[in-house]
Amino acid sequence: MTRRERIELAITNFVKGGDNSDTVLLDKVLHQDFRVASNGFMGTVGVTIIDKQKYLSNIKEGVFGGLPRLMLIESIDDSETIAMVKLRLESAENYFLSYNSLVLDVDNEWKLIHNLAVVESKK
Repeated sequence: MTRRERIELAITNFVKGGDNSDTVLLDKVLHQDFRVASNGFMGTVGVTIIDKQKYLSNIKEGVFGGLPRLMLIESIDDSETIAMVKLRLESAENYFLSYNSLVLDVDNEWKLIHNLAVVESKK
């Protein structure tokens, strides 16, 4: 599998994990220092930062996730050990645009370390 294919697989597993509320899959693909940063998150004012444990807890509790989304990878920019992926998603309720930073971790697996996201309601 090429480096690009491995990065695409990590992003796909990240999206599938959210769509299916699969915290086991998400735990595998998220770096231990993973963070989500969002401006205007779920209607709030300002920037919200969520760490890995809070993110997994929110998925498990159904705060977000659990809805299938269409996924379009717009771009992948990568080097030997880091990558940036621009991703568009669409669910029945929302449009998502996210910039995702990935690192090649010590276990030689690509992991998401940062998700910078904008969520826009369809309503």
